[in-house]
Amino acid sequence: MIKRLITDQIRDHLVRKEITVIGGPRQVGKTTLMNILIDELKSAGKPALFLSFDYESDLPFLRSQEALISKIQLEFGPHKGYVFIDEIQRKNDAGLFLKGLYDMQLPYKLIISGSGSIELKEKISESLAGRKRIFEVSPLTFHEFLDYRTSYKYSDRLQAYIKLHFPAVMILFNEYLNFGGYPRVVTEPSAREKLQLINEIYQSYIDRDIRLFLQGDRSESYGRLIKLLAAQTGQILNLNNLANDAQMSVPTIRKYLWYAEKTYFVRLVTPYFNNAIKEITKSPVVYFNDHGMRNLILSAFGNLQHPQDQGFVFQNIVGNLLLNELRVSQYQVHFWRTTDKAEVDFVIARGSDPIGIEVKFSALKKPMMTRSLRNFIDKYQPTEAWVVNLSLDHEMIIGKTRVRFISFFNLHELLKELIDSFETNYQVQERKFAYRFQRRKPKSFRKNP
Repeated sequence: MIKRLITDQIRDHLVRKEITVIGGPRQVGKTTLMNILIDELKSAGKPALFLSFDYESDLPFLRSQEALISKIQLEFGPHKGYVFIDEIQRKNDAGLFLKGLYDMQLPYKLIISGSGSIELKEKISESLAGRKRIFEVSPLTFHEFLDYRTSYKYSDRLQAYIKLHFPAVMILFNEYLNFGGYPRVVTEPSAREKLQLINEIYQSYIDRDIRLFLQGDRSESYGRLIKLLAAQTGQILNLNNLANDAQMSVPTIRKYLWYAEKTYFVRLVTPYFNNAIKEITKSPVVYFNDHGMRNLILSAFGNLQHPQDQGFVFQNIVGNLLLNELRVSQYQVHFWRTTDKAEVDFVIARGSDPIGIEVKFSALKKPMMTRSLRNFIDKYQPTEAWVVNLSLDHEMIIGKTRVRFISFFNLHELLKELIDSFETNYQVQERKFAYRFQRRKPKSFRKNP
């Protein structure tokens, strides 16, 4: 059993009235996570019911709101309880179905899950506005991977383990770099079986998630685009070049990119500008939700050898960590590039004080930074800039900017601190605001004659 960091967040939300929505790509452990929560609830003496659109025997109870309520009442009697519904994207008009249940003010907490479908991400989100909280489960982070591979012996002191056993950690990181983070792939010891499993996940994605939306288009065309995207991981997309290489029109490329992003297969990072309108119109950079899947598509699964290729995969891993950790924060993740091609891999946008991030697939021995990051510092004068690498933790000052060299293995904790600092700063500002107005004497108001 692999422990997922998001489990605590979902567990905490079970006391809230809103519908808990667990989304994400196929085979990332959503159903397993639901079963863990059900076991915990039942152990605490709380009624819990699990139904799935994957089980033919459950379909009669999911046919209508009335049928579902009758089943719940039979199982729970007069008591409150928790209702888990898996693979909700298979339900026609799932958003309206759930909205009706929620608006009935029933004494039941709804927890639903669904794989990467447009129905789940678009229609359900729209119908359940103000009635739900979405938790997106991704493939394993390296933190989760390492915790599992060390049998959770060092869960509360993983950083100390990394420091003392760095060569062993790098061997495990190379495995993670090659095979990715799908749980079933991670738990399978055989490289041949890992390949078979991730092939099945990809084929299931094409057959069940994508074929439905192609509407007569051949899946081979979509697959050709995906392969082109895999070859350009971490690079700015040129839609005209993609259209030529894939032998498709630009509108078709845009449509397929939209499908790929909405089905949790790829992630598009937009450029950082002072003018927010430009962020919508300029070309994005593409990353894969699972870098192991990217390796599979390029026939490099378990066989990454070229340092440049390893560097792009490392950049993909860092990008996913940034996007996952900052997804529910006030920060946004972008990249930066100028007309003379100065480029910074990632930018954490936070008001007028961005954080430029350079990614180096190297075990740095001494501080090194590119001219591009220096250009970013000169232009924006940020309070911080980061250089994420494999080993070096160090700080230096350039002008008014603190440049932090950060070992990748410490990045997870640093992002947590960044999110926590926002909460702390907000509380400080709130107290200052309240104190300022408490000092003012209330004005007297004369009644109008």
